[in-house]
Amino acid sequence: MSSAAPVLDRYAHPVAWDTPLPPMSMVTLFEESAAKRGDAPLIDFLGRHYSYAETKNGADRVACGLAAMGYGPGDRIGLFLPNVPHYVAAYYGILKLGATVVNFSPLYTAQELAAQVEDSGTKLLFTLSASALLPTALKVLETSSLERLIVGSVAGALPPAKSLFYRWFRSQEVTPRPDDRRVTAFSALIANDGGCGTPTIDPERDLALIQYTGGTTGSPKGAMLSHANLSANARQVAWLDPDGPTPGERIIGALPMFHVFANTCVLNRTVVTGGEIVMLPRFDAGQVLAAIARTRATALPGVPTMYRALLDHPRLPQTNFSSLRFCISGGAPMPPELKERFEAATRATLVEGYGLSESSGVVSCNPYAGPQQAGSIGQPIAHTRVRLVDKEDATRAAPDGEPGEIVVAGPQIMCGYWHRPDADDTTFCIDADGTKWLRTGDVGTIDEDGFIRIVDRLKDMIAVGGFKVFPSEIERVLYHHPAIREALVVGLPNDYRGESPHAYVTLAEDAEVTGEALKAWLNPQLGKHERVDEVVVRLTLPKTMIGKLSRKDLIAEVMAERA
Repeated sequence: MSSAAPVLDRYAHPVAWDTPLPPMSMVTLFEESAAKRGDAPLIDFLGRHYSYAETKNGADRVACGLAAMGYGPGDRIGLFLPNVPHYVAAYYGILKLGATVVNFSPLYTAQELAAQVEDSGTKLLFTLSASALLPTALKVLETSSLERLIVGSVAGALPPAKSLFYRWFRSQEVTPRPDDRRVTAFSALIANDGGCGTPTIDPERDLALIQYTGGTTGSPKGAMLSHANLSANARQVAWLDPDGPTPGERIIGALPMFHVFANTCVLNRTVVTGGEIVMLPRFDAGQVLAAIARTRATALPGVPTMYRALLDHPRLPQTNFSSLRFCISGGAPMPPELKERFEAATRATLVEGYGLSESSGVVSCNPYAGPQQAGSIGQPIAHTRVRLVDKEDATRAAPDGEPGEIVVAGPQIMCGYWHRPDADDTTFCIDADGTKWLRTGDVGTIDEDGFIRIVDRLKDMIAVGGFKVFPSEIERVLYHHPAIREALVVGLPNDYRGESPHAYVTLAEDAEVTGEALKAWLNPQLGKHERVDEVVVRLTLPKTMIGKLSRKDLIAEVMAERA
């Protein structure tokens, strides 16, 4: 398996593939931008602006407050937060302390949160007084080894008029902070001058983030991402813009910050470019359209279901998109018809990219300007190498002209899984020259220009009578039907063939078609072993925390219904 770089004379991204990318700590990355940008806005939170200098001061105070409590380098400190300004100050403050951030989804149950708190050894958790969060955090405080909570207030982060409205209208949705020495107000934590000493960070050795993921196989694992991993990926993504850092850049932050996609493409990448994050607590199509119009936003990262929701919103025709330049889509395949519709409606460029938690966020992307290939995940970004290995034996290259498992090497690739050294043998393969390649579990092809296409996930392949069927290939055909809004294909047990494909779809507004009619339309376009046993029309399909369709949850639902 060769470790050669991509074909550079066909490289379509604007910055040279081998542009120097020295290791850098996330603290240096943040403080260099804060020194340059000063009073320029970093965050717009529902109309309240926080400058780079103000945010740095908050991060300094977080670091000093935590140090005064006895926390320091190597400690794991969790963020159980939606998209709020507290997240940014806590994130960079924890990193400045030399501690490690652990991201937790605000949608977790107490059981899920406690399990990952214990696995990571998280000692302290940041959260909000919201009733959707604080009671869960308090349960975990009582039932796990968690030591303390830091509790912030959303009302305190809003503009004064909105703050009063929030306190009045949302009073039933706030849980009072208990009188408990283990529970500290965020305002009390940062009641210091931010002038304490902090340790020197070793970018390549010190862990910045533990990001939980399903991994390339199995149950959730904590991907260990160093300062060098995260800072490299932030710069790699920033270099995709052909115009470079542009004054007045504003990026819509509707993707959840706890997810690695937003952590890199919204937060860290925007800090590198000196731009502004138009932060929304969660994705709501109407709020996103209003924020684009209010702020003249220039970028909108998202997942395909977000772009589809925007297209379906009644306010879309009245929204002025003239400021919007580039939108990067990830997390799930982008149906070509959705890309075409979104670009026609907004006149913005929508590009598809690809990455994993294990790669700090981004591995490849279609060029923002110049040649794109519909249905492809683009070319590798700077300093990133992608190869194909045999699907059955990762020590061998994939046969010429055949799909293979995608493996990746680059400065953004994780150090490994937290407390799972046993997983290294199935997660990485190593060249004779020592190059460490991440096995993605995705099956794909690479053309002569270096553009990558994903065929499917190894674990999603359906074994039909000894033949391998890729569900995404069937889904691609389904998306050509004008009545279909969303589609998922799964393999279900079959007494004769082992497994058989079943399709589940939702319909476009006002569309009327039966599952039987869709099956009759679909199957003649498929190979014998690909043909589905049924097409089931549903009102909704299950989605993950960032809004992408979830094949795993659909299978669980269907099997529960059949039990």
